[in-house]
This record gives sequence, structure tokens and C-alpha cells, in this order.
Amino acid sequence: MSNNEIVINSRKYDGSIRRSWKAGIVSRSDDLIVAVGRFDQDVEHGDLGLIKEGTVSFEHFWLDRWYNVFRFHEPDGSFRNYYCNIAMPATMNGGELDFVDLDLDVVVWPDGRVVVLDRDDLEKNTQVYGYPAELLMQVEDTLESLLLTIENKELP
Repeated sequence: MSNNEIVINSRKYDGSIRRSWKAGIVSRSDDLIVAVGRFDQDVEHGDLGLIKEGTVSFEHFWLDRWYNVFRFHEPDGSFRNYYCNIAMPATMNGGELDFVDLDLDVVVWPDGRVVVLDRDDLEKNTQVYGYPAELLMQVEDTLESLLLTIENKELP
């Protein structure tokens, strides 16, 4: 792994890893890490459809915000969509970035359509992991704030 490459771990509420991948660091400040990844194969995603090999993902992880934002570009460079995860603020430890995914996702399509996904996962995982009431309030407040950010066209 090179100096500007990190491992990103999307974790469940119990700390177990949901998914891991490698990405290169584009920039880093006190409160934001921007990474870039490239899909090395086609992926069929239940909500996003076919993500083609060569698709580029610019990934924005805030250390003080309860969401992260992925900006996907087709292999030809054209904008594909935004994918936003409601998640606990990211943490960096050495060459690893971790975040706890809190189930709700928001997709923003090029035509402006905004779709909130996975409310059923939030309900299921509230039972499985025993999400406390304060966490559920944070999730809903963050969703409201994120939707306002999208409406104001303030995504990165």
C-alpha cells in the first residue's frame, strides 16, 4: 500500500466490518478526508443498477458530520450520481478510515431526483443492534440536514 492509499472500513453498529476497500487520498484537512477509488469490475447494485468497471468514486468523509458522500463518475468522466450514507463521523487510525453505517442512504441522480433508501434496514437493525433513541433522533436530524444540503445544491 502506498503512502497516499488507505483502507476504508464500513462497519456495522457492533463494530464488525460490513465492507472494506482501498482508495487513494486526494486531500486531507482537520475535518475532511477526500479519497478516490475506481471500480475494478462491473457491480450490479440493487438500487444503483450497473456500476461499470472503471467508474470513479470521489469519497468525502467528515470527521465531524454524521454522513459521508460518494460522487460517482462514469468511466468516460461524466457525472453518474451521488450516494450519501447516514453514518457516524469517520475516524482515522494510521492507514485505515472507519465509519459506522447507520443504514439510511440517499441517492441523487443527475436529473435532480432524490431517493431515500433503506428505511426498512434501519428498522430491522434498530432491533438487531438495539439502537438507542438518541441515535435514532441523530439519524433523522442528519437526514433532514442532508436533504436540505442537497436541495441547496451544496454537495461536493
